[in-house]
Amino acid sequence: EMKYLKSIYFIFLLSIFMGQNTEAQDWANLNKYQNENATLQPLTPEQKRIVFMGDSITEFWSIINPDFFKGKPYVNRGISGQTTPQMLIRFRPDVIALKPDVVVLLAGINDIAGNTGPSTVEMIFDNIVSMAELAKANHIKLILCSVLPAFDFPWSSGKQPAEKVASLNKMIQKYADANGILYLDYYSVIVNDQKGLNSAYSEDGVHPNKTGYELMNPLVEKAIAKVLSSK
Repeated sequence: EMKYLKSIYFIFLLSIFMGQNTEAQDWANLNKYQNENATLQPLTPEQKRIVFMGDSITEFWSIINPDFFKGKPYVNRGISGQTTPQMLIRFRPDVIALKPDVVVLLAGINDIAGNTGPSTVEMIFDNIVSMAELAKANHIKLILCSVLPAFDFPWSSGKQPAEKVASLNKMIQKYADANGILYLDYYSVIVNDQKGLNSAYSEDGVHPNKTGYELMNPLVEKAIAKVLSSK
């Protein structure tokens, strides 16, 4: 009986600890854009809202290349360090609730880096597909972006991401083609011969610099125009 009581006590302590832990942790960072989402200005009928969903590569776009977003109905919902399961959780409040015409999804590199634990390319792909299905169910047009190349991660060395990025991109492209979704290929214009990020376009081998973003700007503009004009 003593053993039984001990285990009940342990479960009780564990539940208190877990309760405190979940209360304190906003794992998907739903709070980050809560105020901006609530105060987002309504658009005029001819404007089409475009939400950019992603990680630091998306978030820093507005910081390093702010002119690209200025005066356009573009909404940046990138969060640095995020993985696809975190984005999947915030896809409703940060994308669907904003009623965009188009969502530009660029995700997966942090999963490969293991930011929220180990994950296979299949696991990453599954989350991307789930976001694609959510977009479709809510009549939001989707642009699926290739993951940018990376030879190594400064913060998580030795993960050998190059081949994983290449195979994930193949899966994304195949899925996009099979489902009539526009696949936006940043990868082939920004990759070097080691399957890493060309040093002309990045300082750390993972994040684009201003020149990198300036290369991506017209590609995404063209993709947005294309999906908006398609019925």
